[in-house]
Amino acid sequence: MSELIRPSTVLPAKRQPITIQTEDGLNLVGEVAAPISGDVSHAILCLHPRPTHGGMMDSHIFKKAANRLPAMADITVIRFNTRGTESERGRSEGEFGNGITEKFDVEAAIEYSFNELKVGQLWIVGWSFGTDLALQHATDKRVSGLVLLSPPLLTTTNEQLDFWNKDGRPVIALVPEHDEFLNPDQATERFKPLKTLEFIPVAGAKHLWVGEPFVYRVLSEIVRIVNPKKLPLSTNLPV
Repeated sequence: MSELIRPSTVLPAKRQPITIQTEDGLNLVGEVAAPISGDVSHAILCLHPRPTHGGMMDSHIFKKAANRLPAMADITVIRFNTRGTESERGRSEGEFGNGITEKFDVEAAIEYSFNELKVGQLWIVGWSFGTDLALQHATDKRVSGLVLLSPPLLTTTNEQLDFWNKDGRPVIALVPEHDEFLNPDQATERFKPLKTLEFIPVAGAKHLWVGEPFVYRVLSEIVRIVNPKKLPLSTNLPV
């Protein structure tokens, strides 16, 4: 009988620590997890939740994505700590900029993904605070699109939403039914300027996506968007 994938499961990948240098001179710590094959044609860049509330590159959805998706879906997972954020990998230089100076972090991480890692398609996956960073600062034309997990839309303006509406690249939002920051009804109203949005309400879920069924749902949606031929994701360890 095959063994179930558990929260602590780590599948094989080529893992390497990285340092990203921003235009304003800061060094940001991060990690890349790529398929063993070395194929980096499908990649995601993870923008973590608010560090003042515990968000970091190891926030559980992103850690599990890095632990599973290179092996299960041939997806390269790029994670990093925004300025002033600390995790097991270390602390990025600088101080929290409330989403403003993080513009330099997002732009530098995108440059690093294309210029140093030589990825093919790059999708931005933002979670909570990271969704505002994605909508505001990930406008680089090389980016394939955005995946938004639990978007609070705390600082994103209607004008910034309209940018993506006119731009036409895919923007997909997964909104938990019980999100205390922006539930599906509220999100429907707030996202009105972005008429091209693919809106996915997730029944039973909360802002932090706690529980393996919700982790599986989020990772499956990411794979559906980034490398759909790898669906369905198995819930068992490979044999």
